[in-house]
Amino acid sequence: MKRLFVVSIVFTAVAVVVLFPALQPVQAKGSQRAPAPVDVLDNATANDYCVSVGGQVENRQPYYNTNDPNQKNWLRLAGSQNFCQFISHKDGSQINLLVSTLYAKKPTLAALAYYSQTPMGTCNGNPAACYCTQLGGTDNFSGTGNGGWVDLADSGMTVLEACIFPDMSSIDSWGLAYHSAGIIRGADLDGLLRYKNPYSPGKR
Repeated sequence: MKRLFVVSIVFTAVAVVVLFPALQPVQAKGSQRAPAPVDVLDNATANDYCVSVGGQVENRQPYYNTNDPNQKNWLRLAGSQNFCQFISHKDGSQINLLVSTLYAKKPTLAALAYYSQTPMGTCNGNPAACYCTQLGGTDNFSGTGNGGWVDLADSGMTVLEACIFPDMSSIDSWGLAYHSAGIIRGADLDGLLRYKNPYSPGKR
């Protein structure tokens, strides 16, 4: 009986391999490696690109409870992200976005939100956070807005309200809100983003 059971298992295994050849292990040919995915981001190159177009790279960490004036009560959350910051020499205004969003050649939701200049709808409270939500993103921490992306060394904008989208692209909420009204903060990203404006007159 045991011998019959073993034979049955072997037969079943052979049948699976024959009927579903895709389940067979793929044998490596020599030392050749599979090509890297096209969209893998080279962080160092993205950082260099930020600097080359007039920005500065800031590594920011997510913090909760930033409405409390005592920074000792801020809760440092896990992770960090590199943002590219542009500062206007005329009025000192800023715009910030992830270096990955700036460097992407393919469309991102953050770039499209910036380019589209969608008119702001009716908003109560923080207009930048509200506008971010209208565009399909969010900058809220736990739904309260009491948090943000922090660079303690940046006295000009210690806490950044960054609007993040489902594709993980991000740009600061106030930069988006002002741009919806045609106001440029920091720098005009049209021409700096590697993904070109699909709404420009030549592409409509």
